[in-house]
Amino acid sequence: MKTENDLRHDSIGPLVLRIALPSMLAQFVSVLYSIVDRMYIGNIPEAGTLALAGAGVCGPTVTLVAAFSFWIGCGGAPLMSIRLGQRDERAAERIMSCCFFLLLLFSAVLLLLLLPMRLPLLRLFGASDVTLPYAASYFTLYLLGTPFALLASGMNQLIICQGFAQIGMKSVLLGAVLNIVLDPILIFQLGMGVRGAALATVLSQLASCLYVLRFLTGPKPSIRLRPRRPDADTVGRVLLMGVSPFLIIALDQVMLISMNALLQRYGGPARGDFFITCNTIVQSFMLVITMPLGGISGGTQSILGYNFGAGKPKRVLLAQRYILALCAGFTAVMFLLARAAGPFFIRLFNGDPAVIQTTHWAICIETLAIVPLGLQYGLVDGFTGMGQIQYAMPLSFWRKGVYFTALFLLPACFGAEAVFCAEPICDLLGTAVSLTVYLRCIGRLLHRRPARDEKLPCRS
Repeated sequence: MKTENDLRHDSIGPLVLRIALPSMLAQFVSVLYSIVDRMYIGNIPEAGTLALAGAGVCGPTVTLVAAFSFWIGCGGAPLMSIRLGQRDERAAERIMSCCFFLLLLFSAVLLLLLLPMRLPLLRLFGASDVTLPYAASYFTLYLLGTPFALLASGMNQLIICQGFAQIGMKSVLLGAVLNIVLDPILIFQLGMGVRGAALATVLSQLASCLYVLRFLTGPKPSIRLRPRRPDADTVGRVLLMGVSPFLIIALDQVMLISMNALLQRYGGPARGDFFITCNTIVQSFMLVITMPLGGISGGTQSILGYNFGAGKPKRVLLAQRYILALCAGFTAVMFLLARAAGPFFIRLFNGDPAVIQTTHWAICIETLAIVPLGLQYGLVDGFTGMGQIQYAMPLSFWRKGVYFTALFLLPACFGAEAVFCAEPICDLLGTAVSLTVYLRCIGRLLHRRPARDEKLPCRS
């Protein structure tokens, strides 16, 4: 079947752009799910500031749930790309069917575990007596849409890895536009408040889910969704390959949960909720950076995996250079925008001068080292795309370890505001180690091609 992009023969520079830009745009649009919710929530009459703090407590937990879709989607997509590069379509079809089964299984398990525990979890993650009702209202409704969220995001990765980057973008765009339309209707016109924001998100995810499944069962993709009984070997490969991107996202959310808890603790009763409100806006801005950045580095994994599987090391190296240049260029632009347009962005959520001043300072601190962060994304996702999980996972753990160390030490020594300094520290140290490992190992890795029957992810 004809795809939008020929991963084997198309010129690398234009190919990277044709896949990276739609993937970046799709992730940028997906940020609107949370940002639009928070913008409207922050402007609810009389209760906006507290409601925004409640939504901020939910944010990391909601993303942590969604991370399970990346575990499966980002686990299956590189494996499919490598097998397609080897022209083994039967194995690629088995991988897709396995991913569908795992996403349904994870949805059921998450619902059964989280619904009964939602209130104590939200308290643990930084909700106060005042913000808990808002957080609980949002989180409860969101959880009911877990199957739609996981299937839409996870199976979308299996569309992109076949070369249909624009279809992947359209599925995300559909949900985001619907969310933007529904938010003001449900929040304000129907008077549902925070619950309306959650319901708008769930309905939007349902629309994206139906679009993705319809495409994958239709005539266009070379590998179609045919649900079948999964085999244990394929399940193990998908779970092992996807554990690194899952842990990256999951640990990011644990870090945000820890940030909120530390801000509440060191801010005290007088300033705790204020700092969480500021952090909610800061992390919304960081999503505008990290989600499109992940679209560049994650969407282009299909190029690296396909050509690695096809035994074309020159194309892999050239693609990696273009990908790193795109990541660095995007983060450089966002570094400048953080300083020039930060106050305008903050006013979309809250007009309190104290909130604007503190939040803009925090955004400038958190984005000090985002250009190195761009290289970190490109390098680690590049290893994952080629099936080299034994490199990707330790590099991810190293960066997270640096972050957690700084996160807990800094506020204990310098107060609540020092929490925001942990991000640039880990971005610098994490990237330095990742770049060193990449330069030392990439040549040796590209001189071997995975055999058709090799149990990916491959180990050196």
